[in-house]
Amino acid sequence: MKGIVLAGGTGSRLHPLTLGVSKHLLPVYDKPMIYYPISILMLAGIREIAIVTTEIDQPAYRRLLGSGGQWGCRFEYIIQSEPKGIGHAILACEEFIAREPVAIILGDNFFFGPGLTPKLRQAASLDEGALVFCYQVADPERFGVAEINQLGEVVSIEEKPEHPKSNYAVTGLYFFDSNLVSIARKIHCSSRGEYEVTCINKAYLNAGNLSAEILGRGYAWLDTGTHEALLEAGQFIETVQKRQGYQVADLGEISAEFALNSLSENRVFANIRSVSRSSLVV
Repeated sequence: MKGIVLAGGTGSRLHPLTLGVSKHLLPVYDKPMIYYPISILMLAGIREIAIVTTEIDQPAYRRLLGSGGQWGCRFEYIIQSEPKGIGHAILACEEFIAREPVAIILGDNFFFGPGLTPKLRQAASLDEGALVFCYQVADPERFGVAEINQLGEVVSIEEKPEHPKSNYAVTGLYFFDSNLVSIARKIHCSSRGEYEVTCINKAYLNAGNLSAEILGRGYAWLDTGTHEALLEAGQFIETVQKRQGYQVADLGEISAEFALNSLSENRVFANIRSVSRSSLVV
């Protein structure tokens, strides 16, 4: 599966901070904001990642992230000409996606909690339909909202409804199968002037191919799109790192652990092949 980090937009809610620098390059405690969504894709086992930016900001991202090779990744940089929503960004990435399954994460989103990596790995194994990550919030009217029945199935999905049918917000992390681009081509521009990801999710829902992963108690979903949220996220990261003594969203550490696990798996596979060959000889 490929990955896309959406780091375009003007960051108007963070003015004047973002008048001179892209929102996703701002610090969240001791790392640039964009490190956190990249770390989520890497934890999912995804190593081929497109960074979607504006034309004016792209050189800064290239200076910061380079080719991705230092973390065992391959980064590709794609320009979104106008901030017209996630659907518009998907079409800008059509050549990169190339009819492959893809995970998309907003550049100001971050997730943290026990057992998150297995959930991400499972999501990245998706080969049919779409999967959204949902999180219970006190103010669902600010988000896309998923109505989920007692069986854990998605019944409906709405964008910023006045009267939400549930408290489950659809977070900025999505996993899609290889039909994504063809579906994105069919959606229409909303009254907000954007090609909404909710319309794409509705298309999957209508086809019976939308599922949800609910992040319950013990998980944190951080959206760093406002001054308050940016401060809270930085304080959260500081607390975790100081109390527990390890880094959050350390791309080098994630890369090294992935390489170590891959080496271990390869050794096990080599031993199995060796035993199999010996058995054949016997």
